[in-house]
Amino acid sequence: MRPANRALIVLALAGAAFAACFLDAARLRTTAANDANGMAALVARLRLTDLALFTEARYTRHPSQADLHSAFQDHPLALEHFPTGSLIAPPEILRRVGADGTAK
Repeated sequence: MRPANRALIVLALAGAAFAACFLDAARLRTTAANDANGMAALVARLRLTDLALFTEARYTRHPSQADLHSAFQDHPLALEHFPTGSLIAPPEILRRVGADGTAK
C-alpha cells in the first residue's frame, strides 16, 4: 500500500469523525431543549423564586430578598468579607439618600 493511500484513509476517517461530532451535537441540542422545557415546567409547578446570583452570603444571594442591614451584621463599620459584596450595587433607595439621611 502506498503512503498516499494510507494518508487518504486517515483523512477519510478524520472527516468521518468530524461529521460524527456535528451529528452528536445536534442530538445533544434536542436533548438539552427537552431538558430545559422539563426544568421550566418543574420551576412553574414548584413555584420557585428567582435564581440565586451568588452563594456566599445571604444578602448577596438575591438583592431583592435581603434586608438593608444584613451586610453590616457584625457592626456598622465592618469591612466587607465576601467578595461578591463589591460586585452588587447598593439598592436605589440607598443611593438616593444623602449623608444626612434626607432623600435627594
